[in-house]
Amino acid sequence: MTAPTTHPHGERELCEAALALYGEALSAGRIARSATEPAPCLTELGLLLPDPQDGAWLRPVPPSAVLGQLLSPLSREIDARLRLTTELTRSLLPLLAETDEDPTRSVTVIEGADRIRAALHNASRSAREEVLTAQPGGNRLVHNMRQGRTNAQFVLASGGRLRHLYQHSARYSPRLKEYLAEIPAGRLQIRTMEQSVGRMLVFDRAVAYLPADPGGSAALEIRHPALVRYLTAVYETLWALATPFDDPLPTALPGAPVTAVQQSIARLLADGCTDQAAAEKLGISVRTCRAHIAKLMHTLNATSRTHLGALLVQSGLAEPTR
Repeated sequence: MTAPTTHPHGERELCEAALALYGEALSAGRIARSATEPAPCLTELGLLLPDPQDGAWLRPVPPSAVLGQLLSPLSREIDARLRLTTELTRSLLPLLAETDEDPTRSVTVIEGADRIRAALHNASRSAREEVLTAQPGGNRLVHNMRQGRTNAQFVLASGGRLRHLYQHSARYSPRLKEYLAEIPAGRLQIRTMEQSVGRMLVFDRAVAYLPADPGGSAALEIRHPALVRYLTAVYETLWALATPFDDPLPTALPGAPVTAVQQSIARLLADGCTDQAAAEKLGISVRTCRAHIAKLMHTLNATSRTHLGALLVQSGLAEPTR
């Protein structure tokens, strides 16, 4: 008996052989089942389906439908992790306040922008190994970037390393590029992801900082080991799903009628997001978001926003995640 073909990559990935065969199938309209044996991921991921008229052949699924099908589980996984983090923090904080734990092993609320900056400054001076940060959006303010440079230098001077997680829009920030030019090679790693993540900073996996209110006027300083471990695990999950800064961003598969950004917006619209909410999740302006929506309407010949929503799901460009 012939041993089943094994895969040298993850279950949600496509190898080069699979992409090449998928391109051939799209060009010809079908492909022999025997030709796909080196790339079983084509059928496992649903890119090829049996030809109803001839079992020896397979037919390709349109790229637009495939992309939405493959990306939806990742989007749901990220959203679920972030929701669980928020729910656990809200549930545990009242309990921590009622205990007689050592203050160095609990949660402290820091109020005021100056006090928050001072706390981050002191944490940076004390860090010796690694600092993990997640920042929503991409247009970093000048004073924030200046503070970030100062804190980063403290960490680097102590021999520590830095990892930053941003949204894809940060790739186009000149301030971020200036910041990168000042950091020694090999001491900083940056990755970007599609949707926004709440601000998070973890120092030496011993203390973490999270916003305590939407306006940023208060922060939580978390020293409880269990909570810090959990937040670090969430960060590592997001990091594994993000794209390294030096790698090109994921693009639409060959033949897809819209860009990858427009497909991201399509999924958010299918989830019921408003223009404002979709723009915030993707770290872009509302004006840019609406320009992409206009292009989606033109591409799909939609006559209204309601019509667009129906066409997005019907075309396979967007699959609701809830």
